[in-house]
Amino acid sequence: MFGRLRVKNMNAKLWFKIGCFSAAAAVALGAFGAHGLQKRVSDPKLIKTWETAASYHLVHSLAIVAASVAPGVSLSLPQSIFASGIFLFSGSLYTLVLTDQKWLGAITPFGGLSFIIGWIILGLSI
Repeated sequence: MFGRLRVKNMNAKLWFKIGCFSAAAAVALGAFGAHGLQKRVSDPKLIKTWETAASYHLVHSLAIVAASVAPGVSLSLPQSIFASGIFLFSGSLYTLVLTDQKWLGAITPFGGLSFIIGWIILGLSI
């Protein structure tokens, strides 16, 4: 029905797979946040923080997938920057919620900046 998606080259294929597995992890972490996190965390603000981390994680995992198949995107730079953003933004928030180490919040804006830069580079590359 849909046919086989054609990915341009091996580098793009790798990023496509990374994006898919990252999206799967985002869904799993979101489900954990909705169903299992309340056993460890009682603060509603921290639960909301987890939801934000999972949402941004999923959106930018899909951005990695999209950039991998987008016509005209030959560099892996946008995907690399999105992956860094996921690690810095969502990773710092996940860890903050689980450890209650508030200083990790200082890392989060660097991840947000990575997301913004990734979108700009993706937009300029097409």
